[in-house]
Amino acid sequence: MAGLLTHDAGSVSIDGETIRGPGMNRAVVFQHSSLLPWRTIAGNVRYGMELQQRFDAVTMRERTEAFITLVGLGGFERHYPSELSGGMQQRVNLARALAADPVVLLMDEPFAALDAQTREYMQAELLKIWSEARKTVLFITHQINEAVFLADRVAVMSARPGRVKGVIDIPFERPRTLRLKRDTRFLEVEETIWQMVEETPDRIGMSARERAQAAS
Repeated sequence: MAGLLTHDAGSVSIDGETIRGPGMNRAVVFQHSSLLPWRTIAGNVRYGMELQQRFDAVTMRERTEAFITLVGLGGFERHYPSELSGGMQQRVNLARALAADPVVLLMDEPFAALDAQTREYMQAELLKIWSEARKTVLFITHQINEAVFLADRVAVMSARPGRVKGVIDIPFERPRTLRLKRDTRFLEVEETIWQMVEETPDRIGMSARERAQAAS
């Protein structure tokens, strides 16, 4: 979907446009912040816009300030990445992606490297930021309750070779708070997905035919 690899089958398109490589309609937030250490926070947020060359200087300055404020880092514009915590660095990463004004935001396990408490906090913050930015987000995670808490739909992948085992519609209204994770309905959805992803160690990586033979 990012256009960095060629798909083996099928097609990927956004608003009817077939994806054949990287493009300005997508931005990626990686697991690690991947910030440029020699640039300030403002410089890092501005970087994606500079690469696109479709924003003038005034627009870049305004968008940089707006998205730094949106992710809660107002006052840190002149700081460097080494002066920020891991959670704050990921906020910069997110602000950089949003400032580039993509149609779709691809988030690849963006909170995996954070400690448990910061990860929970960032999940709640992401929902607040999304409620204002209103971008389509594809969020990849190995943490099931994170997927249920954030998503409108959860696509469950199998072990290798990866296949979509099913798509679950998440029934909870927005806005959501972390208290939702303690709701019995939330736990029921989480358990349903757990049952879908469970794999016995001796069958991980087996083809459908091999699994059928093993089952018989």
